[in-house]
Amino acid sequence: MFTGIIEEIGTVTAVRPGSNSSQLSIRCTKVLSDVKKGDSLAVNGVCLTVSDFSSNQFTADVMPETVKATTLHALRTGSPVNLERAMSAEGRFGGHIVSGHVDGTGEVVSVRQKENAIYIEISIEAGLLKYFIPKGSVTVDGTSLTVFGVTDKSFIISLIPVTQDDSIIGRKRAGDKVNVECDMLAKYIERLMTTNKENSTGGLTMDTLVASGFLS
Repeated sequence: MFTGIIEEIGTVTAVRPGSNSSQLSIRCTKVLSDVKKGDSLAVNGVCLTVSDFSSNQFTADVMPETVKATTLHALRTGSPVNLERAMSAEGRFGGHIVSGHVDGTGEVVSVRQKENAIYIEISIEAGLLKYFIPKGSVTVDGTSLTVFGVTDKSFIISLIPVTQDDSIIGRKRAGDKVNVECDMLAKYIERLMTTNKENSTGGLTMDTLVASGFLS
């Protein structure tokens, strides 16, 4: 489990492709301070397991399903990546609940500077847009961000200066692909409501939400 607060930007030092899988080595510093073999590290929002490490880099295997479902297949030697360690029970929860399991990839449509903020519009498959609401949460390449707008084909995020400096999102340009993880809570609520409706078992429904004052 992660929070979407990027700890450092690492650099890919090696990509060892298989027929449908790959192995990545990434140079970094901060996330290695307490690393152990088997630890989880989020790389551009994708939860990977540390298979080996040294004083200045770690190695992780990327299985076929992850290669297919994320942008990790596009990484090359020298590519910058967002890195975050799994959430510590002793730390502050600065972002939102992030699983590191990417729901899909999006494509940057436009990048617009407005004073100290950068607004980025990202297109995504229609089936995922139902999880987006203005002022809701989304994870883009592992970075916890607030949704500022939603269209029938895309969503819009805004980057403050700290996020521009401390993650790779501020470097994105139109046409770039990104990993997107939708709000986990929205997905759970949809699943509960769909299951209850199909099974007619009562429980969480639109009527119970209205009756409880959560909807009007």
